[in-house]
This record gives sequence, C-alpha cells and structure tokens, in this order.
Amino acid sequence: MTGRVEAVVFDVLETLLDLDPLGARLEEVGQPASVLGPFFMRFQRDAMALTLAGDVADFTRTARQSLRTETKQALSDTDIDYVMGGFASVQAFPDALPALRKLSEAGITVGCLTVGDPENTRSFLAGAGLESYVDEVVTSDSVGVWKPAPEVYHHSAKALNCEIDRMALVAVHAWDCHGAKKAGALAGWCSRLEGEPGEVFLPADVRGEDLIDVVDGLLAL
Repeated sequence: MTGRVEAVVFDVLETLLDLDPLGARLEEVGQPASVLGPFFMRFQRDAMALTLAGDVADFTRTARQSLRTETKQALSDTDIDYVMGGFASVQAFPDALPALRKLSEAGITVGCLTVGDPENTRSFLAGAGLESYVDEVVTSDSVGVWKPAPEVYHHSAKALNCEIDRMALVAVHAWDCHGAKKAGALAGWCSRLEGEPGEVFLPADVRGEDLIDVVDGLLAL
C-alpha cells in the first residue's frame, strides 16, 4: 500500500444506511412520511446541543424525545417504540457494499463512526450485509461526545491504529467532513444527500456522486 490513506471511517446513518423506510413506519402510526427528515435533523441538533452543554447524549433517549417533540406529542410510547424499531432493519445503499469491499481488498482498514451503542451498530451493519468489511466500530458512546467535536475523529484514528492525517472520513454530510478536516483528518464527501457542500464548510479532499467515486478518489491520493 503506497497511497496516502491508511484507514477510512464511514459515517453510518444516511451515508451507508438508508433511513427512508422509516417513513413507512411513521405513516403506520398516523404521521406523514415527511416527518422523517425534520425528526432526524432535530435529533442531530439536540444531540449536538447536549454535547455543547457538556452532557453525554444518549442515542435512544435523545431520538425518542426528538420524535415526540417533532410530532407535537401525538405519539404514544408504543408508537415511538415501533418507529425506533425500524432502525434495526434499515438497508444499505447500493453503493455501500462495493465501496467497502474495494477498500478492504486494497488493504485499507475500514471503520464506522456513528452514534449509539457499538453492538447495536454492528447488528445494523450485519443486517445490511456490511459487517464483514468493517474492521472497527467507533460510536459516540465510546468517546463521550458527538461529531463534529474533534475528540471523535482523534479517537477514531487511535481505534483504527493510524495517524489522523492518514485517516479519511467518508460522509454525505458536509458538516461532518468539515469536522474531520478541522481535526486534521482527510475527508471524502458524497453528494447523494446534499447536492452541493456549501461555502461555509472546508472542502473535502475528495468528492463524488456515490461512495464508489469517493473511495476511488481516496485510493488515488
């Protein structure tokens, strides 16, 4: 291996795993599927707010509260249980498996950087058929803060046993790539979700229309 990148760590929710099927569960409990986007955004915002306040955001408690608030207290605990249960059965995007496989076959250490319990994340990855290509799972629970705090990216580099400037984060969120860059890591941004990264964030080292494009770009660095 002669390239610049020794390890690649992927964001999970919305980058590797497609959350859209949760919209169907929302409809089954009487909410429009369009609530999914605002709910997930509120969830991320509330978790970041708790981190900034010096607290540790628990994935399940924060997500449940965000869903309850976004639906204006209309859901029962049973309804929320049902919607939250959908996280365990979401599937991978079509470009996820070939991207991870290409990195693994190239001798690159592959990790996932996400939120919540590591064992739950491994279960999600296994259900989506991705687990065999992932060497390490790093979550907010093991760090104590949420992305984009710099500690998260530094902790990931240590977990993947490489210097941070030899690790690349891959995400569909420009803010996540910005956080990685600020911490000293490389970044690969996929345009699938946002279309354009915007001018307020540091540009990623590599950008692509899908994860395979991004991986090819990182391998070429």
